[in-house]
Amino acid sequence: MAGWRVHRGQAVALPLDNLDTDQLIPARFMSQPRAEGYGGFLLHDLRRDPAGQPDPGFPLNRHPGASILVAGRNFGSGSSREAAVYALVDAGIRAVVAPGFGDIFAANAVNNGLLPARVTAADIAALTAALDGGAAEATVDLETGTITLGDLAIGFVLDEIWRTKLVNGWDDIDLTGRHAEDIARFRAARRQTAPWAWPRGAA
Repeated sequence: MAGWRVHRGQAVALPLDNLDTDQLIPARFMSQPRAEGYGGFLLHDLRRDPAGQPDPGFPLNRHPGASILVAGRNFGSGSSREAAVYALVDAGIRAVVAPGFGDIFAANAVNNGLLPARVTAADIAALTAALDGGAAEATVDLETGTITLGDLAIGFVLDEIWRTKLVNGWDDIDLTGRHAEDIARFRAARRQTAPWAWPRGAA
């Protein structure tokens, strides 16, 4: 997974609260091979009219090239399915900006290179107003922790460990791997001070 520091892309507003993981990708699509991509399943049911046809008024249907999603409260709540993040990433979304996220969703997002940028409700209102139902170029800067859209420059909250993971393209295993030398030294010292802790014949 490639890391990133600055992303410039088209932002679009999806001003809906409580978009849960079952809405992000309905469970019936999760048997599909990931290798084929989950982007086509993103918000599948919300993007279609009662006849099952794509709704031309839905924001992501009007602006299929959007890569920054300005969303409502409690984004990604519900089940722990990582496929919800896969659907966003495979659809080209690099950042979701919202007042709050489901905890497991946010952690899954970071492990897959997707930024869950937490801002205030007032900031969401300002961004949504600036987009005015359309789409516009925006910049997300991980190092400064800001989203820039036109004259707006809005700071977002991001855990420093998560920032490190996104910048380097790391997941949890990679994050642990950066301590490989310390782990090896501890293992060697422990082998000397507590040989009884090792199974017989273990290297």
